[in-house]
Amino acid sequence: MAALTPGAAAAGSTDPATASPPGPARAHSAHRAGRAALRAGAVLLRRTLVLAALLAVVFTAVEILPGDAATATADRGDSAAAIAARREHLGLDRPLWERFTDWMTALPTGDLGTSARGEKVADLLRDPFPNTLALAGAAFVLTVAASLALGCLAAARPGRRTDRVIGHTATTAFAIPDFVLATGLVLVLSLWTGWLPAVTVADASGKPAEWTMMIMPVLALAIPQTGWNTRIVRAALTDQADAPHVEAARLDGLSTTRVLLRHALPGALPVIATGIATSTGMLLGGAVVVETLFNHPGMGTVLAGAVAGRDTTLIAGSVALAGAAITLVLLAADLVRAKTAGAGR
Repeated sequence: MAALTPGAAAAGSTDPATASPPGPARAHSAHRAGRAALRAGAVLLRRTLVLAALLAVVFTAVEILPGDAATATADRGDSAAAIAARREHLGLDRPLWERFTDWMTALPTGDLGTSARGEKVADLLRDPFPNTLALAGAAFVLTVAASLALGCLAAARPGRRTDRVIGHTATTAFAIPDFVLATGLVLVLSLWTGWLPAVTVADASGKPAEWTMMIMPVLALAIPQTGWNTRIVRAALTDQADAPHVEAARLDGLSTTRVLLRHALPGALPVIATGIATSTGMLLGGAVVVETLFNHPGMGTVLAGAVAGRDTTLIAGSVALAGAAITLVLLAADLVRAKTAGAGR
């Protein structure tokens, strides 16, 4: 057997004073991962409790409205006895807390309940909800892209005319209500120029017949939120401008664009992610109004009919789906903030 040379022995040896044992490092990594999972679970639980409280408010609000589902869905000429029997059939004679508890108990299984007209709420929302998600999702993507581009452009020219114009325009865009903006878009892009259809026509599958019918609803949703998030991006980048690593990159002679995108923007991401995630609720809520104005086949029409019919279950099911989508986006924003904060330490 060949003898091990001193050089080989030295190369294969490990100096205990300089080596870091893998055991403690792995334990620390596992500990951090466990803490991150606990934080994510706590955030998810907190947002779920908020959603449950919101659903309780929905049940209570519909109960306060004059009339109920039995009278709203009754046929003309129905007697008081027939309406009373229908009220009993719908369970409206039971206490509100009992109806809410039964509905919430079935919700984790995916059962959204039965509408006042005897139809499964999940079936009623199967087509409209994806249409609303597609509309809000397109507006969300446009909002993210436009606000990042405009915010970075303004931050790259602080105090100049470009910065001032973008700031004033963003403030004005955010201040305009959705329905006013939608009306203006119809006036300009449809009635005056004829470029786009004024209303949405659904095809046999229940979706918009042409993609151009999505343009004005998406713009009506995205423009105000782009204004809001442009201001957030601009402010977040301004806060990062005085950070030591950004100053160092600037002193190294790097271009303004590289300093902005490679050094300032990553540090601003937590604030930007929070603002964009908050816009999700505004987009989904605004979609209800915009869809009604443009006759878009989404949740807007369903909710309008549900409120008119005092259909508590259908309203609560719509809110639950929208709330779940918003909760997921907010959770993603929380994860972005946590990951960015961990990378910075």
